[in-house]
Amino acid sequence: MPTESKALAKGTGQTWIKWIAVTLVLAIIAFLTSPNGPLGAFWPPSHDFPQPTEAQLPFFIVLNAVEALVFGFGMAFLMFGYPLVQTMWPAPKWLTPAAYLSLAWLLISWWPHDSLHITNGTNMSGLLAIEYGFHVTVMVAGVILVYTLLIEGRRRGREF
Repeated sequence: MPTESKALAKGTGQTWIKWIAVTLVLAIIAFLTSPNGPLGAFWPPSHDFPQPTEAQLPFFIVLNAVEALVFGFGMAFLMFGYPLVQTMWPAPKWLTPAAYLSLAWLLISWWPHDSLHITNGTNMSGLLAIEYGFHVTVMVAGVILVYTLLIEGRRRGREF
């Protein structure tokens, strides 16, 4: 088992500090650069995007904060998680990187997906592009991960 994977599995060492630091820094950047954030002017909210009520607004803010945090964690996983995936899923050569990228995409995609909805507004062509670009790729990622589990189960002598 690679040293970094051992440290991550034990929850010790500099590995967790790197993961937490990258997660928090990128989460803060993502939150601040969201369409409604103070630095999000490069993709402003659409004028025809519905505005939340005062009662709904805190829930949307919390959702955005959670998405930003998961985005940051996904980026940390993208930066540091490949050795862990190699250790956990020693699948065929092409499948390990595919599973790794699938896991990363499942974490990273939420923040830009919702942000693009806010920027797009009610433009149906834009909505179709967003939905296909994100939903279909999440479906493909799920299929890759299930296939990876099936291959790993077969490798361990289990048939499903």
